[in-house]
Amino acid sequence: MVHTEVLPTEQRPIPYPYLREADVVWSTMLWKTIDLNEAFNQYMYFPLDQEDRSGKKSLAYVLWEAMEREEIPIYEDDELLIPIDNQLFVQRYTKPDTVQLEIGYDDDDNEIYETVITPKYFDGAEVFQYALREAWFIGKQDTRQDSRRLALAPMKDVTITLKSTREDVYMGRAALFWVPMQHPSVRAVLARQKAYYDENNIINQPSWDNIFISQLYTAFVTRESNRYERTISRYLVGKDALMEAAAIEEKVFEIGEDMWEY
Repeated sequence: MVHTEVLPTEQRPIPYPYLREADVVWSTMLWKTIDLNEAFNQYMYFPLDQEDRSGKKSLAYVLWEAMEREEIPIYEDDELLIPIDNQLFVQRYTKPDTVQLEIGYDDDDNEIYETVITPKYFDGAEVFQYALREAWFIGKQDTRQDSRRLALAPMKDVTITLKSTREDVYMGRAALFWVPMQHPSVRAVLARQKAYYDENNIINQPSWDNIFISQLYTAFVTRESNRYERTISRYLVGKDALMEAAAIEEKVFEIGEDMWEY
């Protein structure tokens, strides 16, 4: 169950203009990655502590704490069709690891093991990327191109430990959970927390909600809606993949520009 709260006027999300589905003359879906290794995006990554003295929090901790307090819903998929129980997710994610450590030998030269329980905590410093699903569209009324952030997922490296050798094997990067960015409770959480986007102006900082409305980050396209439901990495790699991502963004931009010629 998701809890909601009434925010002061200055902390409330800015309403989006109303748009009927029948008034949409063109639309497409884009999937993007926000890489926090990019210098422009690093304000999303810091501070590494859960909260600094000024109350500043990284985006990862803002989302995790809201999810842990059941203030926002979370999902398994970017289509937001499979909900996740918040408390069950927290229990599963923070379940302590149990490790058998060899500590010596007994008098009969048999190995002696000790069971060590290691607690697990969420560490926002392990989130280096965010996956993002966006809707881009043109409305009939003003023929302006606009977009909405629909779903966002913190991405974390996944490793498994081989029982035989105790060696950690990297399996790739996966979404922890997907957040419905248009949900009122999600927008409320993002609106009340400052992003500390501009370190040269610590007094007037945008909220996380404004960050996503204004798209104050860099991101690269990983997929456009298509009949095969393929990501770019499924058919191109390296420089070719980067060029394809740029071409998709350019195509979307040109469609918006072309509407003004008629």
